[in-house]
Amino acid sequence: MASAKVAVVTGGNKGIGLAIVRALCKQFKGDVYLTARDPKLGEEAVRALKEQEGLSPHFHQLDINDLQSIRALGSFLKEKYGGIDVLINNAGIAFKGTDPTPFGTQANVTLQTNFFATRDVCNELLPQVRPQGRVVNVSSMLSSSALQGCSPELQKVFRSDTITEEELVTLMEKFVEDAKKGAHQKEGWPNTAYGVSKVGVTVLSRIQARELNEKRKDDGILLNACCPGWVRTDMAGPKAPKSPDEGAETPVYLALLPNNAHSPHGELVSEKKVVPW
Repeated sequence: MASAKVAVVTGGNKGIGLAIVRALCKQFKGDVYLTARDPKLGEEAVRALKEQEGLSPHFHQLDINDLQSIRALGSFLKEKYGGIDVLINNAGIAFKGTDPTPFGTQANVTLQTNFFATRDVCNELLPQVRPQGRVVNVSSMLSSSALQGCSPELQKVFRSDTITEEELVTLMEKFVEDAKKGAHQKEGWPNTAYGVSKVGVTVLSRIQARELNEKRKDDGILLNACCPGWVRTDMAGPKAPKSPDEGAETPVYLALLPNNAHSPHGELVSEKKVVPW
């Protein structure tokens, strides 16, 4: 099996993740893994794609907040495929605007999943990405507006071409601490935990792409952050203009960039176009 190609989608049992799995099953020449935290929901989603749409995704459990779960997936992929060809980090959460949970708690929970857990997946699985591999970190255009809402000092750091992963982690931890103290706005942060978490994802993607250029320059791996748009999902609600299948278009476009492509790489991409950061 080591020669077979494989694509992995996190948070794949519903919404945009499920739509990405559906599109990859139709367009990617290889095995497609729908992963989800809850095996029951994941298996149900896989069964529906098989029985109702004639597609053949595979399922593997993955809770991105559980390092053992990430490592189990990594070991499975290494053993069965010898590497990864496409990794789409889609799993994420958002509190509803009306949620009464204190902002400090929202910041902690949101950053833990959207930034820190996504980073854990990358740290475990990026070394397995094969030459010509494609990595897509699902961010949001809210990362752009949240960046605009940051102090000029923070904006400068987040736009820097030399910021390190450690520096980014320290800043994300600081946001959570500032939010818990109710001091985040005074400290130059915008009033959106989701937005800041996606600033983290976009900047992390820029750093990861830079590191790939330094360490694996000749491997032709392309890694980008993307914005799926405002999509009708449990997260975004029923009023959003895009269907999940439409939301999947840009992530899937980035996952299937041809082997001879050199760009985009290390960019934030929306509607298949690079957005200035």
